[in-house]
Amino acid sequence: MYTKKIFGIKDMALWTRFDLLKFIFISLIEVGLFVIADGLFQVPFTPVALVGTAVAFIIGFQSNAAYGRIWEARKIWGAIVNSSRTFGMMTQDFINNDHSKHPIDEAEIQEEIKILTYRHIAWLTALRYAMRQTRPWEYVMNENTNKEWAKKVFVPEFNIPFNDAIAPYLSDEDKTYLKDKKNKQTALLYLQSHHLKKLKKRHLLWEFSFLELENVLEELFTHQGKSERIKNFPYPRQFASLLHYFTWIFILIIPIALAGQFYELGLKLANKAPGIDLWFVWLSIPFSLAIMWIFHTMNRIGRVGENPFEGSANDVPISTISRGIEIDLRQNLGEKIEDIPKQFEAKNNTQF
Repeated sequence: MYTKKIFGIKDMALWTRFDLLKFIFISLIEVGLFVIADGLFQVPFTPVALVGTAVAFIIGFQSNAAYGRIWEARKIWGAIVNSSRTFGMMTQDFINNDHSKHPIDEAEIQEEIKILTYRHIAWLTALRYAMRQTRPWEYVMNENTNKEWAKKVFVPEFNIPFNDAIAPYLSDEDKTYLKDKKNKQTALLYLQSHHLKKLKKRHLLWEFSFLELENVLEELFTHQGKSERIKNFPYPRQFASLLHYFTWIFILIIPIALAGQFYELGLKLANKAPGIDLWFVWLSIPFSLAIMWIFHTMNRIGRVGENPFEGSANDVPISTISRGIEIDLRQNLGEKIEDIPKQFEAKNNTQF
């Protein structure tokens, strides 16, 4: 997630510079041909304006849909924050000797709480790594300027191996259990439920408390499923493809259409300044560039926001959210501040 107040003109220029070079080339070729042909071929501006209006509507629809996906993903991960805090609170207060026929040491109780808490952090880790896995329809990070930008930021899931990230939170037994599981985040919630059941059998967890904690696990399953739904169901590709084609049709015809308009304006001025008509046509180039750049950039912004876990500047900062939950849970376990990992650094004004 980009955190700077304003996306600067310099940043925008660098991000779109290759597109701008294409537009300059297209405009020079088309206007040059128009001038060489002495204005013999023109494109009526009315149909071009209609195409531009249609493209603008579709871009608006795409932008709204993309923002809707981002906002839904952010709400899901906000709910994960709340459920995680609830789970941490309940494990600390519900697991005790109050109903046990064979009480155990307080240190053992704290160890059981720690195991459950750490396994929950492992679940967060597994879920965020699953959300960062590439899907066939995720393509924006393959663009040249996005590749350049990716080198200037730090996405934990792309730089830290999964096994290294999750290892500190799991026992050897848990690691063995996860080894052959495809959906590791689901497997971890199963382990949590099995663990709670064992605690109930030992009467370290009251029946009602067990049911309450199981309800929280059910909430976590729901949040996980919603997050996976956004990850695994793309913005409809027919809309994305048609918008791409329509935008480029509009981009390719706008210079020649504007050249005709400026040519007509030049003819009106030719009475006072003979020969200005064809020279006046060249003014259509900067206007064409502005229109082409605006439409194409809005299209790109919409495309970048389609997949909120892909690793772009518009991503929901799931790594930062997960680390924030971990810090809260471990502080409330009573761990020393120096033993708790620090928040991931926001590089190039971007959090992940």
